[in-house]
Amino acid sequence: MNTIKVLDKEFRLYIKQEEIEAVIKDIASQINEEYKGRNPLFLVMLNGAFMFASQLFKELTIDCETSFVKYASYDGTQSTCEVKELIGLNSSLEGRDVVIIEDIIDSGFTMRCLLNKLEAMKVSSVKIATMLFKPNAFKFDYKIDYIGMNIGNEFIVGYGLDYNQHGRNYGSIYKVIE
Repeated sequence: MNTIKVLDKEFRLYIKQEEIEAVIKDIASQINEEYKGRNPLFLVMLNGAFMFASQLFKELTIDCETSFVKYASYDGTQSTCEVKELIGLNSSLEGRDVVIIEDIIDSGFTMRCLLNKLEAMKVSSVKIATMLFKPNAFKFDYKIDYIGMNIGNEFIVGYGLDYNQHGRNYGSIYKVIE
């Protein structure tokens, strides 16, 4: 499909599923090499990162554990710049190696909130893996360790990304038609 309609907006094909899965395979290869012989905990950011995480875990060959967190900072197509913790961490992570799995990092506010929390929990190390990164929207200076693709500031849906909770189910990524 070259165009789709999600609620009241039209979107056109932006990144094909095959391209997405190729960069995820590359990220997994890097993680497999770096964490060989270790047991990292992967923290998956819900809801958006579920498809990225699913594909990533199919490519991982290391021993690991998985947990989920859910933060919200968007209303429609705009970031509210306020982060709400909807599902949090409820066990000790002291001394653990943690890899955060995120679908997209734009402003970076949501991730900053989680990084602060993990620091307070005295984790051993934290790495960030994101499928997509918007460098022109990023407002912080923390390191993003694994980046699938850099993109512009377009509003996108598909492959887990949503518009008001709709459009996550598409295998490819689509950008809004202005």
